[in-house]
Amino acid sequence: MWKCEKCIDYKKMMKQVKNYCARFVLLLLISCFTTVTMGQSSINATITDQYDNPVDGAAVKALPSGAATITDSAGAFTLAIAAGDSVEISKDGFEPGSFKPGNSSSWVVHKKFDWKDLLNPLFYIRNGGLWLLLFIVFAETGLMVGFFLPGDSLLFVAGIYSSKLVATFPTGSTGSDFVDLIILWILIAACGVLGNMAGYWFGKQSGPFLFTRKDTFFFKRKHLMRAKDFYDKHGGQAIVFARFLPIIRTFAPIVAGIVQMEKKKFMLYNIVGCIAWVFSMLFAGHYLQKLFLRKFNFDLTKHLEPIVIVIVLITTLPVLYKLFFGKRAPVDELSQKL
Repeated sequence: MWKCEKCIDYKKMMKQVKNYCARFVLLLLISCFTTVTMGQSSINATITDQYDNPVDGAAVKALPSGAATITDSAGAFTLAIAAGDSVEISKDGFEPGSFKPGNSSSWVVHKKFDWKDLLNPLFYIRNGGLWLLLFIVFAETGLMVGFFLPGDSLLFVAGIYSSKLVATFPTGSTGSDFVDLIILWILIAACGVLGNMAGYWFGKQSGPFLFTRKDTFFFKRKHLMRAKDFYDKHGGQAIVFARFLPIIRTFAPIVAGIVQMEKKKFMLYNIVGCIAWVFSMLFAGHYLQKLFLRKFNFDLTKHLEPIVIVIVLITTLPVLYKLFFGKRAPVDELSQKL
């Protein structure tokens, strides 16, 4: 059958056009896919709060691309983001956070205030720094209203952050961890000594009036009586021992003033006890942190809550044992001894 040559040429041309179009579309698809792929990246980061605690279960979302995930128990996450994305972090009880992906792999979102934060030593260090730390030591050892403040655990954590705390002092950090620790030791010990002196003076001025005063929100007569019982058994050494016992260390210098303990003797025990207490807590925190990091790669700052609980138990167990199992004279009998 005869065919027109022009028709044959037309069909070949159309076939070539279709091939070119198919190749163009294929190249276009490859180009789009490559552009999208090259514009994406994957980030790995860890979310903590301002107290260095990991934030688990936080919603992580990339905007405007919309990719989302949730942080694990360690506060870590992996997220694919597009070029130009920002990362939004949200969780109940926390302030929303917005971050631009960069070189940092650790982000901080701020936890809203909770009354339980008052039991966290880092709450005071983060929000008040060195000066609040010094005031707390003074108040806990010299003012009756300071018996509920953290003492031992606060000093332990302060030892870990010694250089950062000293950096806020007018002289600034010396650049040496050991020298900064010594400076912090001197400053805290001085405030502890002054606090006890204030308590002693108050006790000497107030006299037996405190033993007949009615209980208030800040003043509990039973605490004073137990400190008196403890002081009667151990004499001047109670000033030293009391430094390591919560509640007792607040009232021991006051009782010493009430019972008219000799001032020179009180000052000797006051200085020795304060130096020993601050030294043991500060240096334990500082060097245990270094030891655990070097030997076990274990960062104490990431596990402060259980550490604080252990410190509180160790320091309060003697007091609890004394309160529940030790023999003590009735309150009225102790009052009559004055």
